[in-house]
Amino acid sequence: MVFSKPSIISIIFIAFKAMEDKTVRYCSLFPIILMICFCFLKSTTSEVYNVGDEEGWNSEVDYVSWSRKYNFSVDDVLEFKYNKGQHDAFEVTEATYRSCNTSSGVLAKYETGDDQVKLTKSKKYWFVCNISGHCLGGMRFGIDVKAGNTSTNLGPTPSAKSGSTYAFERWSLSLFLFASGILLNVFC
Repeated sequence: MVFSKPSIISIIFIAFKAMEDKTVRYCSLFPIILMICFCFLKSTTSEVYNVGDEEGWNSEVDYVSWSRKYNFSVDDVLEFKYNKGQHDAFEVTEATYRSCNTSSGVLAKYETGDDQVKLTKSKKYWFVCNISGHCLGGMRFGIDVKAGNTSTNLGPTPSAKSGSTYAFERWSLSLFLFASGILLNVFC
């Protein structure tokens, strides 16, 4: 069964309709007001992206294609999973990305094998593997991170592991609060 998202107008109408009823008690107004507040809540979730999806960070993945599948926003997280010692992940400048020469232009080094990189600014980020030959072999990518959660992704993001269910949870909570308001109205 598919439920459509209730409009704010219908929620306000229900609230005012409840206020017209002489039997309404103050305890039933609280859930209605709370539900209206949740309707105005802006979704500020972040996504966690496993670099390379199921393959992880290794020399057998086309990372340019991988990075084009997603729309990255500020506060998203890139998760680099690899065998420590066999790979690493360096955040670099564009010039270093293009040349694969990490003698300069390295902004950050990640070498644990399970690295989390939070995208804190709206800018272009560039990543390479610094193990000899890996960058030139394709272990590099660049992403353009946009401000806020303004994703215009046309397809699903199969490896994103977080906020995709946030909207469903928020509306489930709203439905719960609405039902609680009705029950309180009946029993108070």
